[in-house]
Amino acid sequence: MPHHGVVKESSSTTNLRVVFDASAKTSTGYSLNDCLMVGPKVQEDLVNILMRFRLHHVCFSADIAKLYRPVILHPKDPDFHRFLWREDPPLNVQEYRMTTVTFGVASSAYHAQRVLIKLADDEAEKYPIASAIV
Repeated sequence: MPHHGVVKESSSTTNLRVVFDASAKTSTGYSLNDCLMVGPKVQEDLVNILMRFRLHHVCFSADIAKLYRPVILHPKDPDFHRFLWREDPPLNVQEYRMTTVTFGVASSAYHAQRVLIKLADDEAEKYPIASAIV
C-alpha cells in the first residue's frame, strides 16, 4: 500500500504520522480501494443522529480516525494490507502487514462501525443504556 510520512515538529507525542493511500493505482490500473467491497451502510442518516442528540442530557462524540486502530483485521486480510518501509535510504526495505483497520481504505468505515454494533449487541445485557444508543 503506498504511503508517506508527515512530520509535525510541534507534536510532543507523535512527530511522524504515516499516511496510507489505498486509492493509488498500481501498474494494473487498479487500487486496493477499487478491489474491495465496502460493505452495506450501517450508520443511520445524519439527520436522525443529530435529532437524537437533543433527546439526551449528555452526549458523546469521538474522532473517527481514532476508532480504526483498535479494530483488528480478520487473520486472512493482512496479506492485502502490505506495505514496505525502511528507516533510511541505504538500509534494506522491510515488508510489513497491517493487522488493524487503516484510515483511507474503502472498507474501513464499515468495519469500524460494524464492530461497534457487534459490541453493543454482545454487551447489551451488561450495559443496557450504552448499548441502546449505538
